[in-house]
Amino acid sequence: MFDLSQLEAAQAVVGAAMPPTPAYAWPLLSQRLGATVIVKHENHTPIGAFKVRGGLVYVDRLKRERPNTAGLISATRGNHGQSLAFAASRYRMPVTIYVPHGNSVEKNRAMRAFGANLVEYGEDFQAAREQAERHARRDGLEFVPSFHPDLVLGVATYALELLRHAPDLDILYVPIGQGSGICGCILARDLLGLTTEIVGVQSAEAPSYALSFAAGTLVTTETSNTRADGMATRVPDADALAIIRKGASRILQVSDDDVATAIRAYWTDTHNLAEGAGAAALAAAVQEKDKLRDRRVGLILSGGNIDFDLFTRWIPQAAAFAERRVPA
Repeated sequence: MFDLSQLEAAQAVVGAAMPPTPAYAWPLLSQRLGATVIVKHENHTPIGAFKVRGGLVYVDRLKRERPNTAGLISATRGNHGQSLAFAASRYRMPVTIYVPHGNSVEKNRAMRAFGANLVEYGEDFQAAREQAERHARRDGLEFVPSFHPDLVLGVATYALELLRHAPDLDILYVPIGQGSGICGCILARDLLGLTTEIVGVQSAEAPSYALSFAAGTLVTTETSNTRADGMATRVPDADALAIIRKGASRILQVSDDDVATAIRAYWTDTHNLAEGAGAAALAAAVQEKDKLRDRRVGLILSGGNIDFDLFTRWIPQAAAFAERRVPA
């Protein structure tokens, strides 16, 4: 999809807009897992999530190669849309973003604050995406999918930063929404000639990639009823699946309760707030704790954009549930 020189050029594009994000070894997380744990803090970008990188690289190429493009349009649950809105504002390009009804109020506000024209449509991401595509054809706008080579190239810059900082990672856990993040990690690892094992993580309530990985072909789901909205995908991308099946060792599924517990762990152990997808990698590592003793483990904290209302309802409920399961 790209070579190392192209990835380094993309890193320069991203670096013009933001500094590298931290990669910290947190001692309390290491104690929790019995391993050396390094967290890549993509919650520290200008939009609070890793996808800002893809938007910057996508819009940079678009403005260089097709400067007269009328505008951008896409669909999102939040972070992809914020990425495009942030990048479009830097390049003075109009952008329309479709979101499903009931989408994160705070992510909607953030997209509008970055200058996006926000449209609510449908009951889930897939419905919003299909309507955005119709709107693009009608008005001659550039439809930006959630998975695209330039988006993967952009988000792969976080993997380049992490793997050059910690080239001796034994295993790296990466959440999967539409697949750009894990594909970027796989491609960056391979370009650097490393042997780090890469494990994908999905919600058990939206397991389309996990099912597809196991079946060896695209498998869609009828629903994606997870509170971890960054992983609420019903329809996998065929190109993403091909890269994941070639380069990842497996895909784990985590429950919403597992994710909530991981959000609490991030707060208590690092004082970082993670959104659902952002905490999924830690939830998966906890699931495999017995396999990780004395290993060097990487976790992608992909974003921190969780609605306050969702946080106050979801996390205490999960804590109470966990306490009830622990015998006195």
